[in-house]
Amino acid sequence: MRGAGRNRHQRQEPAGRGGAKGRSDRGRSDAGSGRRDRSGGGSGGTGRSEGKFAGRERHGGPAGAGRSSGAARTGGAGREGRGPAMGAAAGALGAGRGRTPSAGRAVPRAEALKPGRRKGEWMEFRLPEALAGAPIQKAMAHTPLAPKLVSKLMQTKGIAVQGSILRLRLFPEEQRDFPADWMELNVLYEDDFTLVVNKPAGYEVHPSEKGQRRTLAHAVAAYYETTNQDVRIRHIHRIDKETTGPVLYAKNEFAHYQYDKEMREKKIERVYLALAEGVLPQDKGTIDKPIGQDRHHSTRRRVSETGDPAVTHYEVVERFADHTLVRLRLETGRTHQIRVHLSAIGHPLAGDGLYGGKRGLISRQALHGERLIWHHPWTGEKLSARAPLPDDFVAALDKLRGRE
Repeated sequence: MRGAGRNRHQRQEPAGRGGAKGRSDRGRSDAGSGRRDRSGGGSGGTGRSEGKFAGRERHGGPAGAGRSSGAARTGGAGREGRGPAMGAAAGALGAGRGRTPSAGRAVPRAEALKPGRRKGEWMEFRLPEALAGAPIQKAMAHTPLAPKLVSKLMQTKGIAVQGSILRLRLFPEEQRDFPADWMELNVLYEDDFTLVVNKPAGYEVHPSEKGQRRTLAHAVAAYYETTNQDVRIRHIHRIDKETTGPVLYAKNEFAHYQYDKEMREKKIERVYLALAEGVLPQDKGTIDKPIGQDRHHSTRRRVSETGDPAVTHYEVVERFADHTLVRLRLETGRTHQIRVHLSAIGHPLAGDGLYGGKRGLISRQALHGERLIWHHPWTGEKLSARAPLPDDFVAALDKLRGRE
């Protein structure tokens, strides 16, 4: 029954210790070809480069000077191979199995144009023989651009063809839509389409009231300013003010469209670590309980028969005398979903006073976005960024381990 909710459990062997510390996932591929050495890629510097892929993974150090207290210790981004937008020379359609398609032969739709070379506001592609001289619409059918974006590019003269060279104005200069407030940022991943930032506790993703400053949006605006990137602030998802972990940003209209589509289709995966009060008896389970507004408290949510469907999958990572470290995956993305669900089954988050948690162990809700998994907007390549546990979460775990 929807109103009562379902709590489905499956038995498994308890997870081993030591899985709690969010170790760096250095260059691990999710696409199935193992690890690739990314040496020779972008350095820790943040300047832009034309014609070279900027797919920079960051390992813990904030973008800026020094390391702040409470900053993440290590970080990492995983991907398969080199950066799909700017690493190689201008890409072309594959010619099939060792044969060159003749002019006029239809190129299969599955053989999409590979990412080209970035040149300022434009990306340049070398068309294969089968598409050289073909109508623009035919060439554009071999890109992941939605028809409305193709139409907009045509209307704004953002498509240019000269012989076998196709140029698309995918990176127009934009006015930053938030004033800059500088803070140290832990950049977990970046390329010309995407930015992933590890949000610290105490910052909202964007303003919740008019005139509000010092949010993550303002910090990202400052980062773009200092790295000479004329880009709007486009966050794809949000996490609570006191929750830490990765936040995904799109750096152009095309990436924004693709990521919004992925969110609707539930293809962007967010994995969290949480420290719950009490000892969860099952090693693995699913909490399926609808969530709605609390009529008596404007900022609270609650399990409600008339609420929106909400599903959270969890597995136990480590048990303590009176707490449990759990890893959670969201099937839906309701406001305060993990906090409400764990409280509803009698295991509120440590430090989460709004939902019944005690603040003796940690001064905020013990919830951290451990990993973000998404697909590159052009190639569809599976990418991931892992955010290490912040210092206060590590200290709480150390304290619990010392009690045993």
